[in-house]
Amino acid sequence: MAIQGAIPVEFGTVFPHGAFALGVEAITDFETKRPQLDKNTGLPLWAVDVIDADPEARGKAKSVKVKIPAQVCPVLPEEAAGLPFRPVEFEDMAVMPYVDDNGRRPRVAYSLRARGMKAPGGGARKAPASAGAGAKGGE
Repeated sequence: MAIQGAIPVEFGTVFPHGAFALGVEAITDFETKRPQLDKNTGLPLWAVDVIDADPEARGKAKSVKVKIPAQVCPVLPEEAAGLPFRPVEFEDMAVMPYVDDNGRRPRVAYSLRARGMKAPGGGARKAPASAGAGAKGGE
């Protein structure tokens, strides 16, 4: 098969109405209780909690996590005056399809990844120490 690993995708394709960041937390390996590492870069993985600004998004599609490999915790963009959440854009995004069999029947689900994040229209805020990490990390 020609496609292996994560599939590169533009931010505007994933979030055509924009996105808002709520917070960032380290992803911990359930079994070892240690930080989960990106398979391609060896860097710790961080999860950014995101709300999709699409007014039609409902349920699980409204709130997602975007994973970023970085040595230290990525910094959220500055707050925007008059908004309850921080507008955000992700750089070098990729989507990783996988089979979720935790429910009653298996379904295809997607993991979102990025190399960095920034304020919309603002300067880049790439994750530190992720040079060459790209968005094609494994879980």
